[in-house]
Amino acid sequence: MTRRGGRTVLIVVLVTVLAVAAAIGGYLLASGIRQSNASPAGSASAVPFPSAVRGALATPSPIATASVAPAPTAAGVSAALSPRLDDVRLGARVLAQVRDAQSGAVLLDRNAATPAAPASTAKLATAAAVLSVRSATDRITTRVVAGATPGAVVLVGAGDPTLTGAAPGAAPAYPEAARISDLARAVRASGVTPSAVVVDSSLFTGAPTGPGWGPGDAPSAYAAPITAAMVDGGRDTPDAVIRSADPAGAAGRALAADLALPASAVTSGDAPARARVLAQVQSAPIGTLVEEMLRESDNVIAECLARQVALAAQQPASFAGAASATATVLRSAGIDIGSGLLDGSGLSPNDRISPAALAALLQSAATGQPRLRDVVDGMSVAGWDGTLATRFVGVAGVGVVRGKSGTLTGVSALAGLLRDHDGRLLLFSIVADQVPAAGTSEAQQALDASVGALVECGCR
Repeated sequence: MTRRGGRTVLIVVLVTVLAVAAAIGGYLLASGIRQSNASPAGSASAVPFPSAVRGALATPSPIATASVAPAPTAAGVSAALSPRLDDVRLGARVLAQVRDAQSGAVLLDRNAATPAAPASTAKLATAAAVLSVRSATDRITTRVVAGATPGAVVLVGAGDPTLTGAAPGAAPAYPEAARISDLARAVRASGVTPSAVVVDSSLFTGAPTGPGWGPGDAPSAYAAPITAAMVDGGRDTPDAVIRSADPAGAAGRALAADLALPASAVTSGDAPARARVLAQVQSAPIGTLVEEMLRESDNVIAECLARQVALAAQQPASFAGAASATATVLRSAGIDIGSGLLDGSGLSPNDRISPAALAALLQSAATGQPRLRDVVDGMSVAGWDGTLATRFVGVAGVGVVRGKSGTLTGVSALAGLLRDHDGRLLLFSIVADQVPAAGTSEAQQALDASVGALVECGCR
């Protein structure tokens, strides 16, 4: 099974979309979880957006409030969920934990303290860590400074993976992206006549690919070598499917093109100390980057945000530094994920984190720490957007489950939150890490049915 982390596309007929939208409207009104008023990424934008749902999406409110809904019992949750977790499609080992969000009580624990490969559910840890050290309103600033020789300008990579090379007025690959074209315009206005572009990507250190990443992982449709300077998520062009083998070079070539310079004018190097700033642009807010990372499971954004954690913690902005900083920052916030993560995206099959740790993280995000709100906001809504856009077909959960999926060869995972039949907010984390190699789709269907059983259950 190919590792996945790129954008998904929701293709549904009109009747299905309207049914899903209505379900989401009810869910969001009941749950009080904020969702952007914009058309969800990957959804069918040509389909009219129901006004009732638009009103629900526009209502900001706390993530979790005291509920009068009756609390489920452990026996009730076990009766509903345990048979589903024994589904042969999930393979020989399934680890799981379910919690009552309001009380924090563990309602089901199936070897949940056992570390396992989390796949992309690891992005929940990256999201929580970066929001613990950076405000959701912070932005990443990319600068162009004067080079060491006349006419040389230096693009200084700051780790913004969404900086775009799209032409002025053209849609970028990511929402609210800063533009290379704005940098070029400011450089021209600075009085410098550019003759060469130097790309300084020295902010990030170490290997550009993660421990355990396969040779086909970067470049691919879902990952690229991780460099401090890049455009469009490590792509050569905003609409490229396969990402670049040389993201820093692609960023330099994009700036050179906007300065009317040939690709041959681009080299790599370091910016001079205390160089004059000629231009600067800012990324979308960190909170927006977190939501994009989670919703679309973007591996490149994840790795760049993990390095923001490392920089804030004064650790090397490398895979090892980012992983260590993530664990340290979360431990300081009262969330112990252990020391088993090796990257920020979950792309490495050697990553390890327990379902119990992810459930505890979701507990903090949903009810404990307001600054982690974007962790919940960024997760996909089942049957509607992101990596869950085409999931939960034919089972309960459409518009009711908000979650983060994870898929690697042999691994299928799902973590998130839902309202049960009585309206009680539950948190769940499930990892099946011995899925038959050819059975990924079937395992996902079994996971969806398992979570759907919680949606249908009052579980008392």
